[in-house]
Amino acid sequence: SLRFPQKLWKMLESGKFQSIWWSEGGKCVAINKDLFEAEVLGREGQQVFHTQKIKSFMRQLNAYGFTKMQRDIQRSASLPEFLSEEAAASAHSQILYYYNPSFNRAHPWLLETCKRR
Repeated sequence: SLRFPQKLWKMLESGKFQSIWWSEGGKCVAINKDLFEAEVLGREGQQVFHTQKIKSFMRQLNAYGFTKMQRDIQRSASLPEFLSEEAAASAHSQILYYYNPSFNRAHPWLLETCKRR
């Protein structure tokens, strides 16, 4: 049985899921929260992780040293631009970004150093 980081890596590399992907050039994990809950955690019979709750999944990420990244979005001064950026930002807020220096697509050998705290 694979440890949590290996399961996560395998899932990202499989290309079978639309709710989770590599971002920042393979340095971060991006998760569309609502879609992930339905697509991954809500699977009947063939669960990838031993939970159906997003909070438990996020606790696992934290336990393995992942930190949640904040997206810095520069705001425009003009009202129409600001409002369109706000709409994009609220759609964007469904996406969570997690970073771990030992979890990098370009350096798979670092995965072994990704240990539970």
